[in-house]
Amino acid sequence: MHAGGSFVGKFVNLNFKTYFTFLNWMPQALKMSEAEIIDHAGLDSAVFLRIYLLGLKIFVPMAAVALVVLIPVNVSDGTLYSLNKDLVISNIDKLSISNVHSKSIKFFFHISMQYLFTFWTCYLLYKEYSRVASMRLRFLASQGRRAEQFTVLVRNIPHVSGRSTSDSVESFFRKNHPEHYLCHQAVYNANKFARLVQKRDRLQNWLDYNQLKFERNPEKRPRRKNCFLGLWGEKNDSIDFYKHQIKELDKKLTMERQKVLKDPKAIMPAAFVSFNSRWGAAVCAQTQQSKNPTLWLTKWAPEPRDIYWENLAIPFVSLTIRRFIISVAVFALIFFYMIPIAFVQSLANLEGLEKVAPFLTPVTELKFIKSFLQGFLPGLALKIFLFALPRALMIMSKVEGYVAKSTLERKAAAKYYYFMLVNVFLGSIIAGTAFQQLRAFLHESATQIPRTIGVSIPMKATFFITYIMVDGWAGIASEILRLKPLVKFHLKNMLIVKTERDRVKAMDPGSVDFPETLPSLQLYFLLGLVYAVVTPILLPFILVFFAFAYFVYRHQVINVYNQEYESAGAFWPHVHRCIIWSLLISQLLLMGLLSTKEALSSTPLIIVLPILTLAFHNYCKNRFEPAFRKYPLEEAMDKDLEDRPSESDVKLKSFLADAYLHPIFRSFEEVESVEVRVDKRRAHSPSPSRSSSSSSDDDSHHLEDEPSQEEDEPSQEEAVLPLHYEYEPPSDAYHYVAEVLSNVYEYGTEPYHN
Repeated sequence: MHAGGSFVGKFVNLNFKTYFTFLNWMPQALKMSEAEIIDHAGLDSAVFLRIYLLGLKIFVPMAAVALVVLIPVNVSDGTLYSLNKDLVISNIDKLSISNVHSKSIKFFFHISMQYLFTFWTCYLLYKEYSRVASMRLRFLASQGRRAEQFTVLVRNIPHVSGRSTSDSVESFFRKNHPEHYLCHQAVYNANKFARLVQKRDRLQNWLDYNQLKFERNPEKRPRRKNCFLGLWGEKNDSIDFYKHQIKELDKKLTMERQKVLKDPKAIMPAAFVSFNSRWGAAVCAQTQQSKNPTLWLTKWAPEPRDIYWENLAIPFVSLTIRRFIISVAVFALIFFYMIPIAFVQSLANLEGLEKVAPFLTPVTELKFIKSFLQGFLPGLALKIFLFALPRALMIMSKVEGYVAKSTLERKAAAKYYYFMLVNVFLGSIIAGTAFQQLRAFLHESATQIPRTIGVSIPMKATFFITYIMVDGWAGIASEILRLKPLVKFHLKNMLIVKTERDRVKAMDPGSVDFPETLPSLQLYFLLGLVYAVVTPILLPFILVFFAFAYFVYRHQVINVYNQEYESAGAFWPHVHRCIIWSLLISQLLLMGLLSTKEALSSTPLIIVLPILTLAFHNYCKNRFEPAFRKYPLEEAMDKDLEDRPSESDVKLKSFLADAYLHPIFRSFEEVESVEVRVDKRRAHSPSPSRSSSSSSDDDSHHLEDEPSQEEDEPSQEEAVLPLHYEYEPPSDAYHYVAEVLSNVYEYGTEPYHN
């Protein structure tokens, strides 16, 4: 045996324990505490993980009670057996509320469970909202000095004849916030310049690629055809071609930059206004600035890396029109998708079609084809139809004009959730019921159709169980295996990657995909809450999803994803609102089901539940949501007092000078260098620690890690077309100098003193 085992061991691993080592990541993922996750990955990631924990807290007790109480009640009646001739039913359907006889007193069990589940869900939602709001305030209070704490985005700045936008901002805030106004940054319409920069990056990439080819094979210089996309024409030297293209594009970039800086129309009626205290910024961001409520609109500025600069160039007056058009487009898109959803449901209910179209029977009765079409294909087909939707909805949100990436993702997630609600949930129920019970609809009187729908809706649990397994279980398994990014990387590696820089970009793991992940997560809350009373057998499948997803995403947040921005859990009110909507839908659905069951005496007992749920939501909104929309003045003042002793070490002006510097002032890659200088002779203190990078908690916001403090100016021979943009009021302000130095730009930031 030993010899035989050794022989087999040469070809097969006989140590079965090694086949389970792939699960070692699960205990490792649980070792990091929540506080450590916040320090490591940010509050957004920690709050995101708490959503999965909330799902487990809600559905574990709910599943235990529902399976013990409701399933025996549903099974005991056997009503569906008497309807078997007309309706297509399965064994799972016999565990649902549809199996309870009309006018049965047993419906009081379902009503009692609905009350119990509603109160339990609201109790946990209240605790979680309170917890997340407290975490957000503590997180904001624990942060060091950050640019967004002192900065407000001002939009719809009125035009004053004979005065520039910059002068108007300076005058308005010095008049209305004289003790706290510090400086401001204008917003430029530089989208064309940004597109040229992207084009230059692509050309530089091709140049690098061809130079690498030449280095590997010095005997043969790379060549390309000079006509359309290099597909035909005379062959030229590729390196010389791309060098020439880059040189010509550099000239266009210089001209475009100067055009934007010189053109008053390029300055948008918006600005980032900075204050010398958090308290001053909070007062400005959370108050009405003008007697005309449509002018001088203020809101907290997003953190610099969260800004979507392209949308700042959109005129404010066009935002309402844009959002109306997108709303109509989303509405049309939702109903357009009803067609493929109906097709998917036809695959899921082959028996219903067979009764109406018997000629399909020879094909659909084949065991393998039938099990595949009904068990796996519907969920997979639906997933494929939804594959490109999140990206399309994100593009729509960008067209709407939101200026923060976090807001764009929340708006895209909201659109996707409404789409999932209408199409995946309601569409599957309506279309599925129509296909499944088509024979019943055709042969019964119109007065019996509501009863048939009432019986059939709970029976859609079979489809949703398969959907959870395909979309939820398989989706989470592919997430831990990183199948989707792996496929993307290999496609990019074959088609796009030309240099090491391309390879690094292709391998970037990105961050949590909120526009797609949050709506799917909220759909599972909806399914769990709706079917907890109607068809409780679905709950164990929901629990497996939440438990597995919590482990996986905890691992991904700790070891895989990079944090793109930090919104301090700003998406939580949206999550709370969607769960409340799920509760309301579950209550209304149960009310409708009971009415079709002729349980008129028990139906009124549920009417009070939606009223109580809405009252609870309104209370939570008033109690906790302000923490996600505003910053308490008390907290702002406490933080200012805490930082006051260290003000001499960090110059707030130099810290804020370039935090919201428009990309028009920043360098384009490998061509320009940008330098921020602090004039020591004009500063309040001669200490060299006045550098904008010293003691900064946001070094990434600065143009260089250690800005030079040298006073040497470039020689006249080097300087070409100097552009000076100065703001020189009698008190504190900033002086910006743009100097074109053979495609090398320097921007001096010089604080003035009184």
